Amino acid sequence: MRRPGMGWLLAWAALAGGLAWAVDPTQLADPALQARYEALTHELRCMQCQNESLADSPVDLAADLRREVRDQLVAGKSDEQIRAWMAARYGDFILFRPRYSLRNAWLWGAPGALLLIGALVSWRIVRQRATLVATDHEAIEGDGNS
Repeated sequence: MRRPGMGWLLAWAALAGGLAWAVDPTQLADPALQARYEALTHELRCMQCQNESLADSPVDLAADLRREVRDQLVAGKSDEQIRAWMAARYGDFILFRPRYSLRNAWLWGAPGALLLIGALVSWRIVRQRATLVATDHEAIEGDGNS
């Protein structure tokens, strides 16, 4: 039997439980700095977990890197300076959205090149099959007239 108001209680418990499991409770005094902090910690990859952002990673290394981001923001560094510092220290792998450079140009060009190669291969297969259908049709007509 369902009790009235039980749904609200369950929803509130789920919300409170989700807040209790937050990985990063850091709150900066300035709302603009807080927004920049959250954006940066979601853009930077945890070097230990490797598929999680700093904001989502519970490991100590991520906590240290979050603290470093916070300290640099409070010191007045720009977002790009913080990204550059992290990339200089940990390599471009720390960036979820890598910067364009000659070293990683193949990453940016590969999807277009593969798409072009796929289109050319598809076009060639369609042409060859069209030729086969035309010759196969002629052979069937020749058999029917005999």
